[in-house]
Amino acid sequence: MKRCVAVQHVAFEHLGVFEQPLKEAGYAVTYVQAGVSPITSDLWKDADLAVVLGGPIGVGEEDIYPFLLDERAMVAERLASGKPLLGICLGAQIMAAALGARVYAGPKKEIGWGTVDVTAAGLRGPLAELVDAPVLHWHGDTFDVPAGCELLAATPLTPHQAFSCGRGQLALQFHPEMDARLMDTWLIGHCCELAQTGNDPRAIRADALRLGEAARTAGQNFMRRWLAEEVA
Repeated sequence: MKRCVAVQHVAFEHLGVFEQPLKEAGYAVTYVQAGVSPITSDLWKDADLAVVLGGPIGVGEEDIYPFLLDERAMVAERLASGKPLLGICLGAQIMAAALGARVYAGPKKEIGWGTVDVTAAGLRGPLAELVDAPVLHWHGDTFDVPAGCELLAATPLTPHQAFSCGRGQLALQFHPEMDARLMDTWLIGHCCELAQTGNDPRAIRADALRLGEAARTAGQNFMRRWLAEEVA
């Protein structure tokens, strides 16, 4: 059986709807909690696929969360090795930073269900499955596309939503892995942020109920295609 190691930063941000396609493709998933459980070099290097998930901290907060230094180093090592790596939200920002790109605060926080504009480069690959599909946005920071990488998706507020830096190495600012049935775990976990930004959790919940099935189908189709075309 193939092995996928996923680095978590908060318990409610996990692989979500991606878990079923991973299981179908023969992966056993091991979660590692950042800042709590050490990620051994062997576990990280030997994994057939590594995923760095999202979280509400910033890449530049290494003085407050020192484990981010180790994460960035591990991500840089994985990128240099050419082995499959998926970064989502914070994970995508760590990938950008590890490749020398700037990570910084966006013009405003992008929170809620929406779509992404897939670029011409993105349309040639698995992100084509997400054209016009609902995805969850939940971030305040953004990044520059690292040198030598391809921009794959954008939104009007966040022009850099996804990039690829080689076969099987993909960074996604948005959340196609989100299982809308678990929306309340995010609304509870991020209640302070929602209050600060003025986002109504009832509206986000209503959108999750309305769009969740379409989001699940698109997210799983994307993941199946990415595993088949770029990771297998």
